[in-house]
Amino acid sequence: MSAEANKKIVAEFLKKFSVGNYDSALEMMADNGTWWVAGSMPISGTKTKAEFVQLLAGVGEMIDGPLTIDPYAMTAEGDRVAVEATSSAEHVNGKSYRNEYHFLFVLKGGKISAVKEYLDTIHANDVLCT
Repeated sequence: MSAEANKKIVAEFLKKFSVGNYDSALEMMADNGTWWVAGSMPISGTKTKAEFVQLLAGVGEMIDGPLTIDPYAMTAEGDRVAVEATSSAEHVNGKSYRNEYHFLFVLKGGKISAVKEYLDTIHANDVLCT
């Protein structure tokens, strides 16, 4: 697929994700896909698609509404799409979650096969993991 087509897939994934339509978003991920989160927090490391689904369920219980991810820059070359984005959510304990991200999506055959998520891990740990 072209770099532009891959950017459209990633943009659609993030759009679905940001309105809380996680099931539909995750259908865009290959069954053997992986999601890696930077750092040494409890949610860090490489997750299979199934493990990532469980991670989302846990995060979903902590926040009031969806975790919105707003991309503001996207660059693609071949099967790789790099995204700079901000996020926002309100924790059920009243804390606000606002983070900056760099995602690297790898696509194969129109599906997301791997994601690397770089973020402010101190803020994420403080709000989501404590």
